Amino acid sequence: MWPGEQSPTGGPDPRQPGPPQPNPYRQPGYQQHQPDAGRQQPAPWNAPTVTAAPPPGQGPGGRTKAVAIAAAVVAVAAAVTGAVLLGGGEDDRAEPAPSTPASAADNPRNGDDGRQPTVDGWTVVTNADHGIAFDVPASWKRQSPDWVTYVAEDDDPEEKPLVAMKAPAVLKEKWCGTDGDRDGSVEYTPLANAGTRGNNGARSTGEIARTDSAAWVYGGFAQPDRDRVSTGPVSSFTTASGIEGSVASSRSSGVPKKGKCDVDGKATTFAFEAADGDLVSWSFFGAADVGDEVPDATVRKILTTVREYTPADS
Repeated sequence: MWPGEQSPTGGPDPRQPGPPQPNPYRQPGYQQHQPDAGRQQPAPWNAPTVTAAPPPGQGPGGRTKAVAIAAAVVAVAAAVTGAVLLGGGEDDRAEPAPSTPASAADNPRNGDDGRQPTVDGWTVVTNADHGIAFDVPASWKRQSPDWVTYVAEDDDPEEKPLVAMKAPAVLKEKWCGTDGDRDGSVEYTPLANAGTRGNNGARSTGEIARTDSAAWVYGGFAQPDRDRVSTGPVSSFTTASGIEGSVASSRSSGVPKKGKCDVDGKATTFAFEAADGDLVSWSFFGAADVGDEVPDATVRKILTTVREYTPADS
């Protein structure tokens, strides 16, 4: 379910006039998904140059895609609003990607920039583009600052991302492995992911919390069955650092077990207005109803550590 990814030489800028072009990230047999398709108006995906292929197998059910990016603006729709994935301005330029995949632990430009976690023994994860930090348990692996993880519709030939996160942390990258296309190559599914993004263009933090959490569950686990995804009420939440925002959780139920890595999923999204006025969010998504499912209490503990920082002070 997770074919090996290649390093495309780049793609056309969809913002320029001309006929639609196929997404260079699309791989044969690779599938992903979307919530509320009838209402969503996807923003253009400005295809960046990919200079490094990620490790084989990134994503629940083989439907989540991860790429290392270099330069350009990275933008996608966020469910109903058409909100921009990583923001909407100069801050969205990514640093050059490494020549080979690298975890944040190997890249001093990611990680905690010398910062200390707010939970003893945990690790700091940062998104310098938006000045957001949060902590995860030490067992999680931080990805490079150029890493983008996203989901798209299974049947979308251009593979427009529905929702995404940048410089995420991943838990158990090889949690489940299968050779779904029987090509002799095992494709792996991680247990969980957590990361942040910009949501400029959204109408409210509540809308972001509701639609992004549903997008992760639908895209990563439940498609094409939107009715298998349920989203709880949006509620107010304040992190330990005093950030006030909106939080919502979504969950799938009864996902058909066509393969051993097909499982139900869950997601939580916390959205807030940053000090500079931008709308941003943090999301967790991962496998549900499995023996090593990340407990909701742990998800909430990670969420509590979300905070802002000034990259220039690093």
